[in-house]
Amino acid sequence: MKIRRTLATAVAAAVTTPAVMLSVTPAYADARPAASQSDVSAASKAPKASIEELEKAAAAAQKAYDDAVAAEKAAYTAMDAAFSDEAPHAVASRAAKKAAADAAAATTAAEQALTDAEVKLAALPAEATEEEKAAAQKAVDDAKTALGTAKAAQADADAKAAAAATAADDARIAAARKYEQARLATADALKAKQAADKALADAKAEEGDGDEDGDEDDEEPWEDCVDEPRLTSVVKGLPSEVVAGTTVSFSLRLSNGTGKTLDDVYPFVAVHALDKSGENPLDDLLKVQWSTAASPVWQGLDEVEYIDSLGALKPGAHADVKLRLSVDAKAPAGAGVAFVAGDYLNEDGTCGGSPELQEYTFRIAAAGTKPGKVEDAKPSGTAPHTPGTVPQGTAGRTVTATGTLANTGSSSAVPQIALAGGVAVALGAGAMIVVRRRKADANG
Repeated sequence: MKIRRTLATAVAAAVTTPAVMLSVTPAYADARPAASQSDVSAASKAPKASIEELEKAAAAAQKAYDDAVAAEKAAYTAMDAAFSDEAPHAVASRAAKKAAADAAAATTAAEQALTDAEVKLAALPAEATEEEKAAAQKAVDDAKTALGTAKAAQADADAKAAAAATAADDARIAAARKYEQARLATADALKAKQAADKALADAKAEEGDGDEDGDEDDEEPWEDCVDEPRLTSVVKGLPSEVVAGTTVSFSLRLSNGTGKTLDDVYPFVAVHALDKSGENPLDDLLKVQWSTAASPVWQGLDEVEYIDSLGALKPGAHADVKLRLSVDAKAPAGAGVAFVAGDYLNEDGTCGGSPELQEYTFRIAAAGTKPGKVEDAKPSGTAPHTPGTVPQGTAGRTVTATGTLANTGSSSAVPQIALAGGVAVALGAGAMIVVRRRKADANG
């Protein structure tokens, strides 16, 4: 599995070999805020702790979370800088590559000079003087020496170029790993904060300091969600190639194969794209809209990327979501991916959903392209479907859940999709990689 070049140009030299970006499982324990662990411990002993102690623990957990969010933002900024063309390692790699190209040109010139000298030597007339023959032979010998020197210089330049490219890739990979560590640390800090907040709220409720209206249900976290692979998500009609300046329609079907009624089912849809270089996101040039039987008016997909509840799904039943994707005419050629999944929340507080995101990759063709007959995009793999927040449709609430509810992370939404020459690079069995972070306030 290649990692090199996967990160270099959003990972461009791995066209022939499946590549992994951020597929490492970093030892990120050191990146976790130390205060978070003690806060969780204090929160778990809430009945024995005083309100004052729990308030201090909650404040410390909040600070640890704030620090983790700031560290994540800094790590993302550093990763973004590492992928810049102006990064020192990128500049050095380009210079070494140019030097290698110049050395190759010098070798070619030396080879031609030798050929010319040998032709002149062979073309000497029989009546040529010994001096003329000696001069021609010397020209050949000198050309051979020059060629040997040029080849040695080329070999040295090639080695330096390879080393510089490796160093550049290593710098980018290291920055990406640090960001992933910071992202995981933020998730841990958020869990610690939520545990500390709950412990404090529970303690206050026991002393009669809960909500005055007695409605504490909104503050109670949902029970742990479970993986439910039998709630399936299938995309139909998404073309495998979309021309810039056009709009395509397709659909998402969620089917309940669980054998039980699911009270509220939420479709999850995320669409991202990059240009051929793999370095320039095209998300701002994409527009995704949806409509359902319950909400027939077309609505834009928001940053949370959940669609309003489809309502209850009985065993064996399914529900469809109409979708349409518009690609701005200014979009350059590139590649994209649509991720889909389904989650549910029951009235008794149980929840769960698809353990993995289904991936459907497609190409973006420049405006004016005539692609001819285009087949539908096929599911190309899966990616982990992790915890997040689910909007409760018309209830106007946001339910924070643990378990499998989808989340693309925290902080600013900037995707990094691994592409190579317009071909999506594999993540395990999948064909694209999304490292996407959600607005901090979406995490509560």
